Amino acid sequence: MSDSLDLSTLESLIGYNARRAALTCIGRFTENMAHFELSPVDFSVLSVIHHNPGVTSRQICSALNLLPPNMVVFLRTFEKRRLIKRTPHPTDGRAVSLSLTPTGLTLMKEAEAVAATSENEAAGHLTKAELAKLHRLLMKIYQRE
Repeated sequence: MSDSLDLSTLESLIGYNARRAALTCIGRFTENMAHFELSPVDFSVLSVIHHNPGVTSRQICSALNLLPPNMVVFLRTFEKRRLIKRTPHPTDGRAVSLSLTPTGLTLMKEAEAVAATSENEAAGHLTKAELAKLHRLLMKIYQRE
């Protein structure tokens, strides 16, 4: 039996290639984020809050395709770690605005720098043009509107 397997059908599928690339990126990311005790989803939620102070949990759920019950758990955990604060929303009495605390801001600045390093480790062999094109094409698949 040969060590060389025919993967041509699998390698012709976008999903297969996207999953393999994601596993490579997420593996490095998870390893590098262990110091911050952040999962990829934790990082995503905190990044949205970081770059959109005053955002609501509903907006985050919509942007990241998360279920509201899961968001409740994330936010409780972030509050216990003193990473976020909740304040009344300025125009919607039913909503709460989310922002990072000084501790959360410091953590995210460091974590985002490490995330950039992780991406470079995973895809550093791509040119800037290739990387930009890959980003555009991947987003085109999931942003079909």
